[in-house]
Amino acid sequence: MTKKAVPKAVASKPAAAPSPDKAPPHVSIVIPVYNEEGILQGSVLELREKLRPFGFTYELLLCENGSRDRTVEIGKELQAEYPEVRMLSIGQPNYGMAMKTGILEARGVFVICDEIDLCDTEFYARALALLERTETDLVVGSKAMVGSNDQRPLFRRAATRFYNGLLRAVCQYRGTDTHGLKAFRRDVLLETARRCVLDRDVFASEFVIRAHRERKKVVEIPFAVREKRPPSINLVKRVPHVLRSVAKLAVSVRQNQV
Repeated sequence: MTKKAVPKAVASKPAAAPSPDKAPPHVSIVIPVYNEEGILQGSVLELREKLRPFGFTYELLLCENGSRDRTVEIGKELQAEYPEVRMLSIGQPNYGMAMKTGILEARGVFVICDEIDLCDTEFYARALALLERTETDLVVGSKAMVGSNDQRPLFRRAATRFYNGLLRAVCQYRGTDTHGLKAFRRDVLLETARRCVLDRDVFASEFVIRAHRERKKVVEIPFAVREKRPPSINLVKRVPHVLRSVAKLAVSVRQNQV
């Protein structure tokens, strides 16, 4: 399969880019954002306050992808005011590409992939404890395993179950979720992310499946899903592309490319 080139991330304000001589942060938090003018500023400020007690150094990468509202403008304002915030943009609506760009741009020892409508620092604490104290390479937050608390509408919960079942059937994936929050060791998983060939909705799944098949130490933990707003992209409209991408992923698995 031909590997798609990932456009180089364009920082909204180059002056805010970290100096090469500056020590890397302990944690990089990667959050794709798309048409989030309603909650972006409030969520970032709330996350900063939640992170204060942790005491570690961090960077927050807002990975904007094709927004048509004031998301970019608000992100630039946040970047200008808070040195730990970096605003990246890929210029097109592509969630997976935005996440991959953020991962490749991240400088932290550990990388956490979050959602702007979640910002679950309880997950951060539990995942980092595993990464720092055990041989775990990747922690996946599962919305479907025992102990999770998925408060999304019934239709979205059912869609998650169907999607995970599809991955088990066609990709022999044995986990319970691939689209939950993630935390991982950057030095171990960076090349795994670079090798991913799919984007949009399926990048997150390919990343987790590749990690499994590369025999990385992957651990799932349950977490609570309490979204702050409805999805920014219509779920039904995503179905055709997701099905095509899962088919491509299945082919890659059979060809031992994943």
